Amino acid sequence: MTKLSLKDIILLGMTNFALYVGAGNIIFPPFIGLQAGDHVLPAAIGFILTGVGLPVIAAIALARVGGVLQYITIPIGIKLGLIMTVLCYLCIGPLYAIPRTATVAYELAITPFTHTLSYLPIYSVIYFAISFLFALYPAKILDTVGKILSPIKISALLILCLTAWFIKAGVSEIPNGPYVNEPFSQGVINGYLTLDTLASLAFGIVIVDAIRSRGINDRKKITHYAIISGSIAGLGLLFIYICLFKLGNESFNIANGSTNGAEVLAAYVNMTFGIAGNIFLGVLIIVACLVTAIGLTCACSSYFSKITKIKYRTYVIAISLFGTLISNLGLTHLIKVSIPFLITIYPMFIVLVLASFFTSFFNNAARVIAPPALLSLAFGLVDGCNSAGFHIIPEALIKILPLYDSNLAWLLPSFTVFVICFILDKFSAINKKSKTLSTTIKK
Repeated sequence: MTKLSLKDIILLGMTNFALYVGAGNIIFPPFIGLQAGDHVLPAAIGFILTGVGLPVIAAIALARVGGVLQYITIPIGIKLGLIMTVLCYLCIGPLYAIPRTATVAYELAITPFTHTLSYLPIYSVIYFAISFLFALYPAKILDTVGKILSPIKISALLILCLTAWFIKAGVSEIPNGPYVNEPFSQGVINGYLTLDTLASLAFGIVIVDAIRSRGINDRKKITHYAIISGSIAGLGLLFIYICLFKLGNESFNIANGSTNGAEVLAAYVNMTFGIAGNIFLGVLIIVACLVTAIGLTCACSSYFSKITKIKYRTYVIAISLFGTLISNLGLTHLIKVSIPFLITIYPMFIVLVLASFFTSFFNNAARVIAPPALLSLAFGLVDGCNSAGFHIIPEALIKILPLYDSNLAWLLPSFTVFVICFILDKFSAINKKSKTLSTTIKK
């Protein structure tokens, strides 16, 4: 096959979109909409900027290098790049996100009806058995996830979003907390903290493999279709977020006092659909989490099987069993370990992703990209240690930096170093040309 059919392109876009939308993507926007009140527009724009913009940019960046994350990390060195890539896949996969999808789905979808965690072992076995069966055949992901789970997930989301658009629960109220004075920056921070950019880097390999499974091996065409897929997913996320912000923003009368987005959603669907609404929301959350778990299992298994001699199937089995075990025994402790690592590597990957679009302008990419990337890693390490309770630098010393309270203290220093390195790179090239010209004239 030399090109994908329109049907395959739509399936690819639907699959990519479905992989992105987990429980967090569904429950964060309604709560922000509720809290932001009359300031919901700037809060939503800020959230979408980092919660949709960065993941789509990351997907495009990965598509440009054939879905191989290590190609993006080359400027910081092969060994360090490998370590950071492995950490990324471990944290966004079996050590954090995959087992968490099961427990979050259970707590939001099953617990409201059972009021107990005693059924979690049975639920998690069934959950990861289904995930295992779907992840076992990554080449068929367009025919399994794309044709079975994605339509269920997207249909449920459409019902929820269209209902939110046409059936109001009330009117917008005054903003609360930080949304009173800084709605835009607060939205930017919350979008950034979804960590969807890392998920995008993980899912890239799944999308590229899905394209190759249709017989497309030309790198330019793979990049082309991956960009289309990422754009479709981004537009889908944009639509979903707008509707969910609206839902939360108009739910003050029924959800005032809610402490999270799940409570806002539960109040709205209960008002709109009654008890059937709670069942509907439960099914939506389970399917949303399940598709994300399948995608992450495929991504991690595919990556680790390519850098080791162990078969893909073995990794799928190991990740599924590990997810089942951890979701029942030690997720809380595992999260305490994984989150600091995620916080540590996140800024560096954002720098690497953004810088990858400008490599053609550099004479020496490593000379320009490595310093700001490593600086952002250092800042990430400080934030990661702080989140783990270890203060390696006195807080009073680093707190003077702009955006420190928003976990974005790395941003301005990294950008400044990037600009300096870019200028030095240009001057170095000019000096080299001058010396070459001088030598030529002397000869």
